[in-house]
Order: sequence, then structure tokens, then C-alpha cells
Amino acid sequence: MNNRFQDENLRLSDFEREVWVVCPACAKKAVATLDSERKTARLFCDSCGCHKETTTDVLPYGTIHLAAHSWFGQPLWLQAPFRNGVFYAYNFRHLEYLERYIGATLREHKGRTHFTLLEKLPRFYHDAKNREGLLKLITRLKNRT
Repeated sequence: MNNRFQDENLRLSDFEREVWVVCPACAKKAVATLDSERKTARLFCDSCGCHKETTTDVLPYGTIHLAAHSWFGQPLWLQAPFRNGVFYAYNFRHLEYLERYIGATLREHKGRTHFTLLEKLPRFYHDAKNREGLLKLITRLKNRT
């Protein structure tokens, strides 16, 4: 693991177009996606073939801005309790970004805007005392994929 992390100023919205969720039919990993052009959200499970689609155009003046999984009410696939909170990631790319941040002993932040993903994380993600436990949890979640 690289000990240096350079913040890319990503936001949670950079990961929300494809979200891994628990399949409502078979409880395995399904993928929820957003298509902003078609104004739809889709859920598909490779394991059982479960497929759902819904419109995201519910207001007369436009689309409600929500992450892909929110349209189906399914729990996230990449989540687990950690101490008094819940650790989660939307997808593998999000999980790897968090892993790089948590595993780094030197964290560099440039040009923060107070809206970045890392600035909005609960305190336990940042604490060095949680590094080992969180990295073990991330490894467990990676093995689920």
C-alpha cells in the first residue's frame, strides 16, 4: 500500500451512477445504474436475472438527484458495521478510493471546496487508530465482489 494519498477532490456524486446493491430476488450482488438521458434507473442481477427499471423524472420541473440505489430501496452490497457507525462504498472504484485514503499515512489535500467526499466522511474514517480495522473490513468487502 502506498503511504501517500493525494486527494482528487472527488465527491460522492462521482460514484453514484453505478451502485452495487443486494438483489431483491436472490440476495446476491446486483447493480443499480442511472441513465440521465433516458431519465431512468435500472437494477440488474447477473446471478438470477432480476431486472427492474423506473423513471427518475418524477417532478414537473426535472429529475430528483439521487444515487442509483435510492430508486429501489435496496441495501448497499459494500457495507458493514464498524464500531458505532457503518462503513460503506457504492462500488469497487469507490471502495478502492477509500482504501487508498484510509491506508495512507500521508494525506495531501489541495484546493478543497468543503464539498468533497473525504470532507463529508464520518470521523472514524479519518482516525489513524481505525486504519488497521478499516483495512481489514475493506479486504472482507473486496472478497464479496
